[in-house]
Amino acid sequence: MNLNLTGRRALVTGASRGIGAATARVLAEEGCSLDLVARDTRALRRLADEIGSEHGTAARVHPADLRDPDAVAALAERTGDVDILVNNAGDIPGGPLDALDDRAWRRAFDLKVLGYIGLTRHVYGHMSRRGGGVIVNNIGASAERFDATFIAGSTGNAALTAFTRTLGGVSLRDGIRVVGVSPGPVDTERIVSLLRSFAEARLGDAERHAELTAAFPRGRAATTREIADTIAFLASDRSAYTSGTVVTVDGGMSAAASV
Repeated sequence: MNLNLTGRRALVTGASRGIGAATARVLAEEGCSLDLVARDTRALRRLADEIGSEHGTAARVHPADLRDPDAVAALAERTGDVDILVNNAGDIPGGPLDALDDRAWRRAFDLKVLGYIGLTRHVYGHMSRRGGGVIVNNIGASAERFDATFIAGSTGNAALTAFTRTLGGVSLRDGIRVVGVSPGPVDTERIVSLLRSFAEARLGDAERHAELTAAFPRGRAATTREIADTIAFLASDRSAYTSGTVVTVDGGMSAAASV
């Protein structure tokens, strides 16, 4: 499907690996030029070089720690011409309430929750003045499938779901669409760390994490490409009447839990 994204510029945070890197590749395939953000400068430059070689697409690199509000504001000023913002940077830790201290909560929320909100606030203003744009928030299915062994993730993702739906409900007045994607388990480096934490909490043994993977739909986690394709579709004009919606991509796990 031609998503009609040729010539648009997309800003992707957390782009050095995982879903962020996969999203950057898919958007490049669809003809977008890119602004790539993460703390790992070397990984960003490697990705930008690969995208340029494979697709002939320009990719600007912006090393930044989006926990810092000043860095968020500076990034928005440098990239004020973007048509698409993909908020993706986040590393909320697993664990139950008694495993996470105040520092862990604040560090997690400063990046994923307040980082998403802060960058959206700045970029939204630029988009509004330019006449439109699309903001896609990569959230997480724990927002609706609550998990006490991932309590910080469920809490933070629920907040971002509310933020996305609330802003997206009125944003078309400014010509802007705000949407979200909530993946379940995705085949990334991060999932292994989280599954070990879950296995420790639920099974009493972190080394039994493979048992949790076997119970997933189709016996596997989602691929990063499956999530990236969803993000790209939502960012495109093929989804032009979609705003204030969060699409869950978890093989039906959340639906099954509600039955």
